[in-house]
Amino acid sequence: MLINTAPEEGAPEEGAPEEGAPEEEAPEELGGGGAAAWSLLQVCLSEVWVLAVGGVQVRCRPRGQDGVERLAVSRGLLTCCRKDILVSPCPSGRPGLDNPQSCFLLDGLFPLVSALCEEKLDCHYYVFEVLTLWLKSVRATLTEVWAVTSAPLLSEDSSLQTRLTQVIWNNAESPVEGVSEFVRGAFSLLLEVYEMDCQHSGDTHKTLYASLLDRVAKLPWGTKAKYPPLCALLPYLGTHVVLVQYSDLPDHLLKCLSTNQLSPCATELYRCLLQQQRRELCEVTAPEAPPTELQLANRWAAYWRPYLLEALMSDVPLVQTNSSTHLLPCTLRTYPAAVEPLLAHLNPTSPQELHAWACIVSVQRATSGASPWALEGPSSLDTLQLALGSADDKVRLAALDLLCCCPRTREPLCPEELALLKDFIPHNLNSDSSPFRQHLQARVRKLLVRVRDSCLALLRRRKGGRVGDDAHCADGGGALGEGVGFVEWLSQLPCSYLGPGHSFQRKKTVLLLLAAVLDTCTDTWSPDRRKGQPPVNMASLIDWARQRGLWDFFSRSKQLVLIGCLEDSTNEIRELAANLLARFFPGRLHDDVGVVVSGRVELLVCSPRVPQAQTGALMMKVLLQKGQSQVPWQGCSPDPSLSPRGQGVTQASSLVLYLLKELDLHYQTAKADMMLAAKTRPIHGVLSALERCLLEAPGSLGEALDRRATVELLGLLENITQLLLGVLYGDQRTSAADTDVPPSFSDMGRAIGSLVAQGAGDGDECVLLSEEHSLVLTCCWVSLKGIGIFLGSLVERLLAGSRETASFLTPEDMWRASKVFQDILLKCRHWGAVEGCCVGFTRFCASLLGCWDPELRAIPAHMLQQGLQVVQSPRGTSVTRRAAGLPMLILCVVSAEEASMARPLLAHSMHTLLGTASAALPQDWDPTLDLPQVSAVHTLQALVRSSGLGVAVLQFASSVAILSLTLLSSPCWAMRNAALQLYSSLCSRMLGQRSGGEQGCTQHSMSPPAFFTHYPALRPFLLGELKGAAGDLQGPSGEARLRLHPSLYPVLTLLAKLQPGVPDHTGALAGFQPPLLQLASSPVYSVRVMAADALVAMTPPSEYLSTLLKLTAALPASRDVCCHNRLHGALLQTRALLERAIPTHSVPLGEVVRRLESRVWLVTGAQRCPLVAGVFLGVVGLLKGLLTEGLAPLREALLEELRAPRHRLQVGTSSFHQSVINFLCVIDTSWACQVWEAFPTYSPDLKLSLVSWVAEGRSWRGTSTQQMIVKTLQASLQEALSSQSTEYSRTYLTALVAVMMPEGEPPLPQEPPASAPQEEASLLGCVELLLGFLEEHRGGPEFLSQALTAASLLLSQSLQSSLFPRWCGVLEEHRTPEAPEVMRAACALALCLAGGPLLSASLRDHAPLPSISTRVINTGLHLLQDQSLQVRTRAAGLASLLSHASRGTGGQVYLLQVNRALPLLLDLLLEEGWDCPHTLEALLGHLPGADLRSVLGEAGGTGSASLYEQDDANVFAEPSVMSASLLPYLCQLSHKYPQSSALARRLNAWAEENVPAVLSGLAVCRDLHTGETLDAVWFSLLTDPRFHGTLCGLLVRAIFLLHLLEVSHDLRPLCDPSTLRNHIQNVHAALSERGVLLPAALSAAPPGPPPLGPGRPSQPAADLLPSRYLEADS
Repeated sequence: MLINTAPEEGAPEEGAPEEGAPEEEAPEELGGGGAAAWSLLQVCLSEVWVLAVGGVQVRCRPRGQDGVERLAVSRGLLTCCRKDILVSPCPSGRPGLDNPQSCFLLDGLFPLVSALCEEKLDCHYYVFEVLTLWLKSVRATLTEVWAVTSAPLLSEDSSLQTRLTQVIWNNAESPVEGVSEFVRGAFSLLLEVYEMDCQHSGDTHKTLYASLLDRVAKLPWGTKAKYPPLCALLPYLGTHVVLVQYSDLPDHLLKCLSTNQLSPCATELYRCLLQQQRRELCEVTAPEAPPTELQLANRWAAYWRPYLLEALMSDVPLVQTNSSTHLLPCTLRTYPAAVEPLLAHLNPTSPQELHAWACIVSVQRATSGASPWALEGPSSLDTLQLALGSADDKVRLAALDLLCCCPRTREPLCPEELALLKDFIPHNLNSDSSPFRQHLQARVRKLLVRVRDSCLALLRRRKGGRVGDDAHCADGGGALGEGVGFVEWLSQLPCSYLGPGHSFQRKKTVLLLLAAVLDTCTDTWSPDRRKGQPPVNMASLIDWARQRGLWDFFSRSKQLVLIGCLEDSTNEIRELAANLLARFFPGRLHDDVGVVVSGRVELLVCSPRVPQAQTGALMMKVLLQKGQSQVPWQGCSPDPSLSPRGQGVTQASSLVLYLLKELDLHYQTAKADMMLAAKTRPIHGVLSALERCLLEAPGSLGEALDRRATVELLGLLENITQLLLGVLYGDQRTSAADTDVPPSFSDMGRAIGSLVAQGAGDGDECVLLSEEHSLVLTCCWVSLKGIGIFLGSLVERLLAGSRETASFLTPEDMWRASKVFQDILLKCRHWGAVEGCCVGFTRFCASLLGCWDPELRAIPAHMLQQGLQVVQSPRGTSVTRRAAGLPMLILCVVSAEEASMARPLLAHSMHTLLGTASAALPQDWDPTLDLPQVSAVHTLQALVRSSGLGVAVLQFASSVAILSLTLLSSPCWAMRNAALQLYSSLCSRMLGQRSGGEQGCTQHSMSPPAFFTHYPALRPFLLGELKGAAGDLQGPSGEARLRLHPSLYPVLTLLAKLQPGVPDHTGALAGFQPPLLQLASSPVYSVRVMAADALVAMTPPSEYLSTLLKLTAALPASRDVCCHNRLHGALLQTRALLERAIPTHSVPLGEVVRRLESRVWLVTGAQRCPLVAGVFLGVVGLLKGLLTEGLAPLREALLEELRAPRHRLQVGTSSFHQSVINFLCVIDTSWACQVWEAFPTYSPDLKLSLVSWVAEGRSWRGTSTQQMIVKTLQASLQEALSSQSTEYSRTYLTALVAVMMPEGEPPLPQEPPASAPQEEASLLGCVELLLGFLEEHRGGPEFLSQALTAASLLLSQSLQSSLFPRWCGVLEEHRTPEAPEVMRAACALALCLAGGPLLSASLRDHAPLPSISTRVINTGLHLLQDQSLQVRTRAAGLASLLSHASRGTGGQVYLLQVNRALPLLLDLLLEEGWDCPHTLEALLGHLPGADLRSVLGEAGGTGSASLYEQDDANVFAEPSVMSASLLPYLCQLSHKYPQSSALARRLNAWAEENVPAVLSGLAVCRDLHTGETLDAVWFSLLTDPRFHGTLCGLLVRAIFLLHLLEVSHDLRPLCDPSTLRNHIQNVHAALSERGVLLPAALSAAPPGPPPLGPGRPSQPAADLLPSRYLEADS
C-alpha cells in the first residue's frame, strides 16, 4: 500500500535508522512508487541498506540470508504493485541499470526470482509460485513492457528466453511436492507470452516451439517431465506436426501406461491430442457442412485404433487397467461414434479380446446410455455370458460393469440382466483377489441404487394411478416386483454363507454385499456421511416390500449369524460384522442373546490368545452400542459426590468403572503371580476393551470419563508398564531405576525362563520356547503395545474435545504419560511393542504440539532433547539391531510436527545427529558395545526411511549422503553396517521407490542433470570419489593394482540408478567419463560391471558414438600382451552403451562394427580368458544384424570350441559356453541344428550348459529349433535320468518340460504329433522310469514335480498306454492338502497335459469314456478345492478342455472360471460315468462326515488352552458349499436307479449301511436346543465349524436317502419316506429359527407331499419348499 501510494516527488524525511547502524547517505533521487519498489530490492544485500518510500527513508540491517526475506518481498511486489510500478525504469544512480529501457519486472524482479529458483531452499514450493506470479504479471503488462523496452521480449537470441527455459527445465523433475505442477503452469505461461510476443513482432518462424519439441522428443520415454510440455505445445504446433516429428509418441504413451507414475501425465496428453485433433478436423471443413460423428471417428481410428486396441488387449495388467479406465472413456467422450470401428476389429474369443469387448461396450453404455444389446444384436448376450464366465478377473469385472452401469439410475433391470446377475454373483463369492471383492461390492452397490431408484419411481407411478396393470403390480409382479425380489434374494444370499466353516474370501465378500444391501435399501441415516443418504420416500418402498413378506433384513436369525461372525478368526470379518450390527440393526439385542454374549465377553477378554481377547473387546463395544441392560457392568456406578456437576451415571461410565476394576484385578494378579496372569488375566484384553469402548464407540468422551477416572487409569497404566518391564528385566527394581539401558534379548529370555522355572520347578531343558515362555512374552509385549496405542489415542481425544475433557489431564499428568512412552521405547527391545507404541506416541506428540498451552507444547521438544542426549552419551549395552527403540522416539517427535509449517525440531535433530555421527571414534572404543556414532547413524536411517517425513528430509540429503559414504571407511564394523543401511535408504528416498526389480526400472528414477541440480553438493564429492579411486588404480609400472575404496561401489551404484539417455544441457556430466573409463581396469569384477552401468547413465546421447569409438579403438587387434581386467571392463562398457544406443536408431555404428569384426580372435583359443570371450560374444550378438564379414570365421571358431573346449577349470567357462550356445542357436536355425545334432558327443559340463540354456531361456520357442531340441532331449532322456549328477537330471527334466510345454497358463495341449512305434516304446520306457521315481519318492518336491510334468507330457503322445492307472495313482497320492504345493500344482498341470487329451478324444469321437475317467475327474474335483489359486486355475483347465471337446468346435480353448469348472466336471461325471463303479464313491467322498454325536462330544469337552491354534491343511475348502453343490448330482444319480441293476445294488448297499446313522443324526438335531431362548451351549455350536460341516453332510445324506426311498420300493422297509421327510423339514425349520442358515440348495425341501400331523412345525416353512409343492401344501 505504501509503495502504490508513494508520491512522485516530495521532500525527503529523515527516517529513524536502526540502532547501531552506521551513518550512510541516501541516494539523491528517490521518489514515487517505482523508486520505492526498486529500493526494496536491496533486501538481497548483506550490508546495511536504505529503504526509501516517497519521502520516508529507513536504514535497514539484514537479520539473516535464508532467502525467505527475498521471497516475501518479491511475492508482495508481484501481488500488490500497480502495472505502472511493475514496468517502471530504474532510477538513476544504479550502476548498469540507469537506462530508459530498463524495466522493474524484467531487470529488477526477474534476477531476484530466478536466483531463488536456483537455490536449495525449504520453501521451493512458494518460490515457484512466485515465478508463476511473475509470468502472469508479464502477461498482464506485456503491452507496457513492449512500450518500455521497444524490442521483442523473447526473441531467439534473448537471454531472458534462455534463462527462463533453463530454470523451468532444471526443475521439471523436482521431488518437492507441488513444484512440478507450478513448473508446468510456468511453461504454459511462457508459451503464451511467447505467442503474444511473436504476434506483436511479426515473427512467423516461432523457432522456440520447434526447439522445445525437439528437446522433449529426445528425452527418454520414462522421464515424467516429458509429457506435460507436449500438452502445452500442442495448441501452437498442431497434432500433425507433433506426431510427425515425434513418431514414437503413441508407443511411448503405451509404455507409460505400464507405470503408475507416468500413467496420469500420459492420459492427459492423450486427451489433449484427441481434443486438439477434433478441433483441427472441424476447422478444416466448411461450416455449412460439418463432418459427421462417424467421419470424425474414422479419422481418429485411422491413427489411434491399433494403439488403443493393443493397450486394451495387453498382457501387462496395468496397461489393460489404465487404458480401459482412462484412455477408452476419453476416446468415446471425444468421438462417440468410435465404438463402431473399435468393435469391428474384435473377435471376442480370447480373454484379451473379451476384456476389450466388455470394456468398450460398458464405457459406451455409461457415456451414451445406449442399449448394449442393440450394438451387435443377439450375439451381444452370448458374448456377455462368455465374459461373465471367464477365468480372468478383469474380464468378469468388465462384463459386470456392462450389466451395472447405466447413466439413467431409474431405468429398471430387464429380466435378462436379472438372470445373468443371479447366475454371476454366487459364482464369484470366494475370489482370492481383494481388489476384485472391492470392485464387486462397488458395482453391486451401484446396481442396487439403480434398482432402488427404479422401484421408487414405479411405486410413485402406481400411487399416482399411471400404471396400466394395477392388479398385476399389486400382487408384486412386473418390474417393481422383480426389483424388490432381487434385493430380497441378494439379502438372503450372504446369510447362508456366514456360518463357520466357510472360507475367509467368501465371508468377506458376502459381508460386503450385505453392507451394500443395507446401505442402499434401508432407511438408516448415517450422520457422518455427506452423500449417499437414503431417499426421503424410502419408507414407502420398505413398507410395500414388508407387506409381501419380504425385506426382513433384521430378523433374529440374521442377527445371530452376524453375532457368530464376531468370533471369526480374522479381524476383517469381525470388524465388518460389528459395523453392520451397530449401524443397521435397530434397538437392543434380545435379552437371551445379550446374556449369552456378555458371558462370552467375560471369558474372551481374559483369553491369552490375542485374537480371542480382541474379539471379546469388540463384542463389549457392540453391547455398549446396543445399550444392553443385562451386562456385568450394569451395577457399577461411581461415587455420586465425585461426578462433575451432578452428572448422572451413564452406561459408558459404568462400563469404564467396571473395566478399571478389571484392569486393576489383572494388575494385582500379575503382581502376585505373573505366570497365572499370563494364562488367566493377561491384561491386554482389558486394554483393548478400554480402547474400543472409550475411543471407538460413538458418544462424548466426557460422558464416560471424569477427572478421577482418568487419573486412576493413568496410574494403572504407569504401574502396569513398570511391572511388565520389570518382568523383562528379571527385576522390577532395575526397571524402575533411572536408566535407559534396555535388557538384551538374551537377558529377556533368561528373565522369562527364570519366571517359568519358579512356577514349574526343574524340568527337561528344551531348545525350543516352551508354551509358558510364549505366554509370558506375549502377555508382556502385547500389553505394552496396547498401552502405547491406547494412551496416545486417549490423550489425542481428550485434547481434541471440549475444554472439560482437556482439563482431565494436567501438565504434570502429561509428563507422567510421556514417561510411560519413554520407558517403553527405551527399555524394551521387542519390535512389536516398540512399533505399536510409536503409533500412540506420535499421536501424543502431535496433540501436544497442536495444543494452545505452551507448557504442553514444550513436552515433545523436551523429550526430543532427552532422546538426543541419550544418543550422544556412551552406552554400556551390547550392539543392537538399529539401536532398539531410541530412533523411533526421535522419529515420532519430529513426525508429529505440522507438515505445512517449518520443522524446527527436525532441523535441530538432523544437525545434532549429523554432528554426532561424524565425530571421531574414541581411542579405546569397545566393538561389542553401542557407540553414540552408530546410534546416530541408525537414527538418521529411521528419519530418512519414514514416509511421514516425506521429502522434508531431502534438504539434508547431500549432507547425509556424504556422511554415509565417508563412514564406510570407518574401522568400526557396526559403523560401516549402519552407514550402508543409511545410504541404501537415502538412495531410495532421493531416486524414488521401485515398483519392480532392478532391471529395466530406471524410468522411475531421476536424470543426472536433474539429480545434480537438486543436490548440487553431491556432484563434486562423487566426482572426487571416482577420481580418487581411478587414480589409485594405476601402479608404478603401469599395471592396475588392488586398492580398496569402500565408497566406490556405492557411488557407482547411485550413478547407475540415474536415468540414462538424457541430454546434458547444463554440463553436469562433464568430468565423469574419464574416471569411469579408467575404472574399467579395476581388479574387482563387480566394480567393472557397475562402472559400465554408471558410464551409460553419465554419458549423454550425443557422446555415445565417440565413447564407443574410444572403447573399441583400445581393443587389441592381435595377440598382443594386454590386461585382461582392462579388456573385460572395456567390453562390458561397450556392451552397456550398445544396449542403450541400438534401440534409439540414432547412432551410426558402421565403424564400430568394422573394428569388432577385426577382433574376432578374442573368442578363439588364442585369447585364454573365458570371461573376456563371453562378453565379446555378447557385444557381437547385439550387432548381429550388422555383421557382414566376421560371421563365418566366428561360427567356425565357436563350433570348434563346442567340439573341443579349450577353457577347462577356469572362472567363467560355464558362462562362456552359455553365451556360445545362445549366439549359435539364436543367430541361425541351421547353426542351432549343428549344435544339437552333436549333443550326444558333448562333455557332461557342456551338456549341462546346453540344457540350462533351454531351461532358462525362451528364444527357441516358436522356431524350428524347438522341434530339434524336443527330439534330441527325448532321445537322451533315459541316459539323463540314469546320470549320477542330480543337478544334470533336474536341469534336463526342466529343459524337457520347458520345450514340450504348450504356451499359456494353464498350458492347454494341442494335437500331439504322430511318432514312430520304436520312438513311442522308448518314450513309454522313460515314462515308466519317471513313474518309478514318483512312486518311490526318489528326489525332492521340485524334482518330483518336474518328473510328473514330464511323464504327463510324454503320456499325452500315447493315449492308449497301459501306464495311465499308475499315473492316476500318483495323482491321487499327491492331490491331498498335506502334499507340498509344488506337487499339487504339478498334479493339476498333469490333468491338463495328459488327462485332458485322454478324455477329450472320447468326447470328440462320441465314444464311451475310459474306465479311468472317474479317477481323473475325481482328482480334478479335489484340486478345484485346493488352497492355492494356481492349483485351482490349472485344474479348471481340465474342465475347459473337456467343455471345448464336448462342443466339437475348433479354435482356441476358452478358459473357464474355477467355480464354473466344478459343476461342469460333475455334469460330465453324471452324464458319461453314472454307471461306473467308482462314481458313487467319488461323489460321497467329497461330503463331510455325518457323526453329530462325536462332534457334540468334542465341543462339550475342555481341551488344554494354548497360545496358538493349528490351521487346517486347506483353509479354502468349504464342506457346506461342496455339500450343496453335490446334492443335485446325488439326486440325479438316484433317478438312474431303475436304469442299471449294478447301480441299484450299490445304492441299496449304501442305503442299508447309512439309514441308522442318518436317522440317529436327525434325532440328535431334533433334541438340540429345544428351548425358546438362546443358551451358551447352543451359541458355542453356532460358532463351531465342525458342527456346520457335519450338519450339512448329514442333511445331504438324508435328502439323498429320501430320494432313494421315493424311487425304490425295495428300500422302504428301511424307513418310511414321509416320516423322513417330516424329520428333515422340522430340522430345517428349527435350525433356521435358531441361527443356522444353510445354503439355498440345502434349504429346499425333498420331493414328495409335505408332512402332515402333529410333527409339522407351527409355522409353514414355505421358503423351504419348491414352488410346485406350495399348491399341494395349501
